[in-house]
Amino acid sequence: MLPIRPIRLLLLLGAICSPGAARQPAPVALRVATFNLGDVATADLLTGESARLRRLAEVIQRVRPNVVLLNEIAYDSPGAPDVPAGEPPGRNARRFVENYLATAQAPGLRPLRYEAFMAATNTGMPSGFDLDHSGAVVTEYPAPGSEAGAEGARAYGGDCWGYGAYPGQYGMALLVDARLDLREDEARTFRLLPWDYVPGAFLPKDPDTGEPWFTEEQLRTVRLSSKSHWDVPVGLPNGSVVHFLCSHPTPPAFDGPEMRNKRRNFDEIRFWADYIAGEPYIVDDANGAGGLPPGEAFVILGDLNADPDEGDSFKNPIGLLLNDRRIEGSAVPVAEAAVGDLDPDDTAGFGLRVDYVLPSRGIEVTSCGVWRQAPTGAPGSGFPSDHFPVWADLRVPPPAD
Repeated sequence: MLPIRPIRLLLLLGAICSPGAARQPAPVALRVATFNLGDVATADLLTGESARLRRLAEVIQRVRPNVVLLNEIAYDSPGAPDVPAGEPPGRNARRFVENYLATAQAPGLRPLRYEAFMAATNTGMPSGFDLDHSGAVVTEYPAPGSEAGAEGARAYGGDCWGYGAYPGQYGMALLVDARLDLREDEARTFRLLPWDYVPGAFLPKDPDTGEPWFTEEQLRTVRLSSKSHWDVPVGLPNGSVVHFLCSHPTPPAFDGPEMRNKRRNFDEIRFWADYIAGEPYIVDDANGAGGLPPGEAFVILGDLNADPDEGDSFKNPIGLLLNDRRIEGSAVPVAEAAVGDLDPDDTAGFGLRVDYVLPSRGIEVTSCGVWRQAPTGAPGSGFPSDHFPVWADLRVPPPAD
C-alpha cells in the first residue's frame, strides 16, 4: 500500500496574464480530518506518558491534517476528575498538542504545530431534572473507582444535558495548523439552544401515555446538543475564510421505546442543514441570531453517529446532508487497508460509516480516505480507538470578487 504523503499548506500557482502582472490569489490545498479518539480523560493529558495517547498522536502525525476535529477528548471543567485547581478550563486540547503532537512519536515522523479551539460541552453537566424518568434526580457524579461504579455513572449521566459520567467527558477540540488564522473570537457555539426551538422537532413522547417525555418546565431548557455545535472560522492565505462546523451528536441507541436518543440524533444532524440554510430559529450562546450567511465556505466535521445505509438511525438524518445541494457529499472516503469484515467505507470498528468531512459546494475534494493503519511506535497492539480518522484533501478557491 502506498503511504499517504504528508500534506503541505501551499498556494497553488495562479495564472499570470503577462510578464510583470500581479499574481492572482490562488486556491489553497488543505488536508482536513475528523478523529474520534475514544474517551480521552484529563489524567492522561497532563503528561506525555500515556502509551495509548502516544499511539493516537502517531496516527495523527502520519495523516498530517492541517485541520482536525477531535471527538471524545474531555473538556477540563473545574472540579472534574484530575483537573488542576486554579487553571483556566479548556486547556486539554492544548495539552494534547504540547505533550503528544509536538513530539515525534515514531522514527521518521515530524512533530505537528497546532492552535487549538475548545469550548464547554453539555456532556456530564447535571440538569437538575429527572430526564431519564428513573424516579430520582441525580446531580452528583460518583468518584472514579467508588462503590457506585458503572450503575452510579449511568444514573448521573442519564440526568445530564448530555450523557457523561463526569463533567466534560466526551468533549471536542478543533486543532488548526499554526500557519492558518484560527479566528477564535468569531467562533459561534450553540450548546444552550433549546431542543424545542427546532421547528417540527422530533421530541420524544412517553410510549405508555402518549404524553410529552419532557415537562413544559424542562422544555424551556432541554438542549438540542448532546455535546455542542460549533462554527469556527479559519482564514486561509488566499483570503478565503472556511467555517468548520463541528459536532458529535448522541448515538441513536442506549434509550428506550421513547427513542429520545434516536430522535435527538436526527435533530442534531438536521441542525447543520438548517444552519447553512439560514433558518431563523437559530440563536447562538451569545444570543446572536441566524445561521450561516449565504455564500460562505464551510466544512461539516465530526462523528455524526449515523450511517446512510445501515445501523439504528431514525429517519436517515445523514441523508439530509449527503443530499443537500449546498454540500459536496458525493465523495465517499474508503480505506485501503482491510480490517476484519469491515466494509471499505466503515469508519468505526463496529462496522458503520459514522465519521464525516463534508465541504460546501465549490470546495473541490481531490482525494479522501479512511486511515486504518495501526501505529508502530509506542507499546500496544491494534488500533488505539474504536474509530478511524477520516481525511479529505480539499482545494479551496480564493474569495469571489
